[in-house]
Amino acid sequence: MRLSNLVLKPIITEKSYTLASEGRYVFKVNMSATKRSVAKEIKRLYGVDVIEVSTAVMPGKSKRIARSRLMSKPLKWKKATVKLKEGQSIDLFPKE
Repeated sequence: MRLSNLVLKPIITEKSYTLASEGRYVFKVNMSATKRSVAKEIKRLYGVDVIEVSTAVMPGKSKRIARSRLMSKPLKWKKATVKLKEGQSIDLFPKE
C-alpha cells in the first residue's frame, strides 16, 4: 500500500494504536523525507493539520537465510510520528 513517493504506508501495530488515541500516528516514509515534507504530505493526503513531526531511522534486523549460517541484513528504513491538532484524527484502524 504505497500512499505517495514520500509517505509509503501507515504502520499499524499495538503501539501505534495506543499512540493514535493521543493524536499521534506512525508512518513509514522515504529515507530522503524531511520533517517539513512529511507534514505537507500528510496534510495533502488526509486533510489534517500537523503540529509536530519526529523521525527516526530504524536499523535493518539481521535474519538467517534458510538453514545455513549465512545472515542477511535488510536495508534500514525511516519512520515518522506525526502529532495532529487537537480534535482531528485519521481513520487508519478498523472499527470493532
